[in-house]
Amino acid sequence: MKITKTEAEWRSLLSDEQYTVCRAHGTEPPFSGAYHACKEPGMYRCVCCGAPLFDSKTKFDSGTGWSSFWSPAQEDGVSAVSDASHGMRRTEVLCSVCDAHLGHVFTDGPAPTGMRYCINSAALRLDQNSE
Repeated sequence: MKITKTEAEWRSLLSDEQYTVCRAHGTEPPFSGAYHACKEPGMYRCVCCGAPLFDSKTKFDSGTGWSSFWSPAQEDGVSAVSDASHGMRRTEVLCSVCDAHLGHVFTDGPAPTGMRYCINSAALRLDQNSE
């Protein structure tokens, strides 16, 4: 079930940084996010709606400065759309429940999937009780 809110509702629920990243498709600076080097176990959830997005068991250090995962927690938990902004062709990753911008996915990740979901910490909330 899709969650939709007005821009005013999103602004009232999110910090300025979370709003910029999740609703205005922004990006936090590399190595600045709370989770880029986090090794704590748990489920990374969408900061906007709480949907489960990535299990810490699939997190790896990509050296890029953003949280990186080789697979979403659920196949249908994230959606991917073409992104041609900033003069690049990339694949944007969105929360399937609320369409929050999470980051981008690339095909240079580790086994077993070969994927690298490069995700902004501002779009995530680590739930350590969901292990």
